[in-house]
Amino acid sequence: MTTIDESTVIAEQETDYGTPRVASDETATVTVDGREVSVPAGTSVMRAAAEAGIEIPKLCATDSLAAFGSCRLCLVEVEGGKGTPASCTTPCSDGMVVRTDTEQVQDLRRNVMELYLSDHPTDCDGCARGSCEMQKWARATGVAEVRYGLDGASHLADTTDHSNPYFDYDPAACIVCSRCVRACSETQGTFALTVDGRGFDSRVSAGGTDFLNSECVSCGACVQACPTDALTERSVVQLGMPTRSVVTTCAYCGVGCSFKAEVQGSGEDTRVVRMTPWKDGGANEGHSCVKGRFAYGYAAHDDRQMEPMVRDSIDDEWRVVSWDEAIAKVADGFRAIQDEHGVGYIGGISSSRCTNEEVYVVQKMVRAAFGNNNVDTCARVCHSPTGYGLNHAFGTSAGTQDFRSVEQADVILLIGANPTDAHPVFASRMKKRLRAGARIIVADPRRIDLVRSPHVEASFHLPVRPGTNVAFVNAMAHVIVTEGLLDEEFVRSRTEGTDGYLEFIAQPEHSPEATESETGIPAPELRAAARLYAAGPNSAIYYGLGVTEHSQGSTMVMGMANLAMLTGNLGREGVGVNPLRGQNNVQGSCDMGSFPHELPGYRHVSRADVRDIYESLWGVTIQPEPGLRIPNMFDSAIGGSFLGLYVQGEDIAQSDPNTQHVEAALRAMELVVVQDLFLNETARFAHVFLPGASFLEKDGTFTNAERRLNRVRPVMPSRVGKDEWQVVCEIATAMGYPMSYGSAAEIMEEIAATTPTFAGVSFARLDAEGSMQWPVTDAAPHGTPTMHVGQFVRGLGQLTPTVYVPTTERANRRFPLVLTTGRILSQYNVGAQTRRTPNSTWHPEDVLEIHPSDAELRGISDGDVVELSSRVGATRLTALVSERMPAGVVYTTFHHPVTGANVVTTENSDWATNCPEYKVTAVQVTVATEASRAEAGEAPEAVSHDMPVGAMARHRR
Repeated sequence: MTTIDESTVIAEQETDYGTPRVASDETATVTVDGREVSVPAGTSVMRAAAEAGIEIPKLCATDSLAAFGSCRLCLVEVEGGKGTPASCTTPCSDGMVVRTDTEQVQDLRRNVMELYLSDHPTDCDGCARGSCEMQKWARATGVAEVRYGLDGASHLADTTDHSNPYFDYDPAACIVCSRCVRACSETQGTFALTVDGRGFDSRVSAGGTDFLNSECVSCGACVQACPTDALTERSVVQLGMPTRSVVTTCAYCGVGCSFKAEVQGSGEDTRVVRMTPWKDGGANEGHSCVKGRFAYGYAAHDDRQMEPMVRDSIDDEWRVVSWDEAIAKVADGFRAIQDEHGVGYIGGISSSRCTNEEVYVVQKMVRAAFGNNNVDTCARVCHSPTGYGLNHAFGTSAGTQDFRSVEQADVILLIGANPTDAHPVFASRMKKRLRAGARIIVADPRRIDLVRSPHVEASFHLPVRPGTNVAFVNAMAHVIVTEGLLDEEFVRSRTEGTDGYLEFIAQPEHSPEATESETGIPAPELRAAARLYAAGPNSAIYYGLGVTEHSQGSTMVMGMANLAMLTGNLGREGVGVNPLRGQNNVQGSCDMGSFPHELPGYRHVSRADVRDIYESLWGVTIQPEPGLRIPNMFDSAIGGSFLGLYVQGEDIAQSDPNTQHVEAALRAMELVVVQDLFLNETARFAHVFLPGASFLEKDGTFTNAERRLNRVRPVMPSRVGKDEWQVVCEIATAMGYPMSYGSAAEIMEEIAATTPTFAGVSFARLDAEGSMQWPVTDAAPHGTPTMHVGQFVRGLGQLTPTVYVPTTERANRRFPLVLTTGRILSQYNVGAQTRRTPNSTWHPEDVLEIHPSDAELRGISDGDVVELSSRVGATRLTALVSERMPAGVVYTTFHHPVTGANVVTTENSDWATNCPEYKVTAVQVTVATEASRAEAGEAPEAVSHDMPVGAMARHRR
């Protein structure tokens, strides 16, 4: 089990330099209180002083926000200058001499601080806890008493807002410094907070209502920015201030935010007080969302299963057993199946929520101990077309840029993604760039927030009909080619297959006019959008599951790669083709060889030179033929030729399409082993349940959507007594293949030794550098933020004709509507984690969005319980009448198992990867009658429609 060396995991207190870093090629040398320091020209005096080791008192300033200059506490004297300027808004010039502690400055600061304290609680809880900066600066400025008295008008009787489930707002402690307001606008980009009133009547307001019902998205930026106790996490109030912190990585989406887990106690008595976004995090740079910032409580939820359990039949009750007995049952059961039926009758599924090291040992167990290639990962059902399409076009199965690259983009083409809900921290970075002048084209059937929200408006919203993405991207490319907008030099020097592709795409059937009847996009708008993308000069494509989860997902990925190559938008900052990965380690699970046809590093199992590497190291023979994909496993199980499955951290019975088919496959198996935190839907069909470790207990790495490897450090020991990779090793050993490691670091050493793109990666280097983006090689010892500079990994980029083949899943008279699915901000994936936190305050149930005309035709009103049916199944949801979807299309999320949205999704899948076609299902929607609800055992009052009306529940509009 991982041990925690507290001497190496305690994070140092982060320095707040007061104002952001300035980028400049020129340098200014200044002298602050006799200390000389050189800084980029334009740097504030406050920051220069901080870099010289001198802290100037401040209340309105923080280095994550632009200088504001309102609190007047940071006054200094500048030699040769007039008055006492604010150091936060005074730029350094070469030769400047600054004094921060003269008698005049000290006297002015004392007066300013006295004024603040005259309207601040004398019994401030934050001061008592040490979470309020007022006490610190009162001491620093030498304020012993408030000479103005405390009997005059004040704000001390103002009422505290307790509406948000995670933090409180106490206006009595507020000094109206505007840090929270600026954090909401500058950092988050929601503009939910403002300052109402003038002078003494000024108050910070959440849009004139309470925080819960406002536009606030609970990202925590305001709480992080607040210098007093006005905005405080309830966990801090309940537990007190943390005593140490550990830098680790969020276990939610593929953005991969770095956090300081701030805790009390040690060992088994460790308690997490709060999760604070780490300023040095390469992916998030000190920002966060409601999930990573607040929704970590699931790790300590009572529902967590802490001991192994077994049963002989899925109809039996579970029996708690020891680890030894559980592992023996797994090993004996798998061996018995193989002895009776054959080596290929068992397999494993790895998880995109687990670390690279955990995923690596799973695929090793399957190949070395199971003796086959029957290993797959949950990336199969989300981004497998990304791997196929980008590898085909560029030679590597990953995005081309780092997240910071978007700050250099002039035009953003966003296709089939909803970043504000699914990747909110990256969305904030994107919105900041849009506010600075970049333009965005949104190609999505739904009117997502980025079509229009405060200070952001899309230049074009192209509501492409579900299933017609390829026709759309071909029409974009057709305009670029036929109007002469392509980058001729780039195309001729850096691509192959060029002539054939150009001839293909120039054909009249690909024109916007010819495809309009399929895509539903007016030809003039599509032509204008294509011209905008081609003009750039830096144009970037960002996409999500609305691209990949289609029958032509792989074709569409190649189509987007074609578009980028045609316009030369690759190989530099501000451009590229960038998948927004859904889960925290979906990129890493693919990197680690979790597909049945690939060994780690995306090298095909048919390659003898690659097999030799692992055969020599592992001492086994690796099969040269690919194993079974997840859909093949299910089909084979029903057919009787696949009987044993190990499932690591994945709820396939809820997340995979056609739930009835999945459940039938699981029922047909002789041994199903589930390793997870909770008894999930898949565990209903399991014979062995092995408890897993939360991210707070893991030691390893995650790889995010920008190929960034982040360290995951244990905040506390494993609450179940074993690390997950250790359990896998013990199963392999019990099956007759000895497998063990001394630590997760040793596993990464093996990965680096056998996988060229990870050659320079180690825990020691990650600890020293913070994070690294693969490939990390001798040629790129510190990683590769931008891919394909100068040439593609495969040499020349491959332009490929992308023939549009309409999906076979078409609306008809019986099923006249098309269902598409997605996510919502407050919930995550199948909801196993977020549903066990107060995040359910905002999204207590999945709802069905339906256009008013479709609702009226069916007699459906907002809030009705409706039946959603397809050719494979039916379920019930609450209707939400909304114009966010076009007529003819309905939309829902899949976060609640009681809904079972995947009951209705079909087995249609991508032609190349079997990624399910979640985004196109022909359905009918009808009002659920009382009789049908009673027949289903559902009480009429079982569903509550009371939901907040703020931004977190914007789907209610």
